[in-house]
Amino acid sequence: MEITKTKKSYLIDGPITPEKLATLVANHQAKTDCGAHSLFLGQVRADEINGKRVSAIEYSCYHEMADKEIATIREEAFAAFPLRCLHVYHSIGKVAVGEISLMVMVSSAHREPVFPSLQEMVEKIKQRVPIWKKEIFEDGSSGWKEEPGTVNNER
Repeated sequence: MEITKTKKSYLIDGPITPEKLATLVANHQAKTDCGAHSLFLGQVRADEINGKRVSAIEYSCYHEMADKEIATIREEAFAAFPLRCLHVYHSIGKVAVGEISLMVMVSSAHREPVFPSLQEMVEKIKQRVPIWKKEIFEDGSSGWKEEPGTVNNER
């Protein structure tokens, strides 16, 4: 009998729920070789752009490429820092204002590496992972987000 290894995906359809977060954190209480955990949560903001308020962001990506780049970033973090565990989840699809779209959690035996490793992970994800953001406005119009605070192709 051949065992097929399932490829891990770091992408979640829709928002990252409080239940998902609670389960993840609860599962880490059993990791007795870890003395420090640090968690980053990226939440959709109600930004105002050109007089319009954002009500949601619709995330899209090339799944295979996004998963591959997140896996590469994870391996870089394990090589650069003495981490014991590292989790990354990014939403795909529509995520409303106030909901979580990015979660990164790092764990180590001691606290010193968790803070810089977490910051580096988040920055690399934002810079390198091919995930596109379409801001949906309260009036029903939308535009692709390029840089913080700017939108192109408004409809």
